[in-house]
Amino acid sequence: MEHLYLVAYDICNNKRWRKIFKTMKGYGEWVQLSVFQCRLSKIKYLMMEEDLKSIVNHDEDHVIIVDVGPAQTIKPKVHSIGKAFMPVENRSIIV
Repeated sequence: MEHLYLVAYDICNNKRWRKIFKTMKGYGEWVQLSVFQCRLSKIKYLMMEEDLKSIVNHDEDHVIIVDVGPAQTIKPKVHSIGKAFMPVENRSIIV
């Protein structure tokens, strides 16, 4: 069973930021500069978490992961100004 996650990050170093961005592109859809939405199984979530932990500087950087709920049943209520917000689809993502 997949859950929908919002991942946001504040990375102090540009090199680490680029690594985080490239890593997150393998797990979900880019929403804004440092925000992704992801549909992940528990195993994929744990893999993502380990990948992020291996990149961030634990004294300088900050990553938050919000578990929105079961991806099959949750319909996120998002108010978007500007470009339209598109919820992440149920499809395979190759990491």
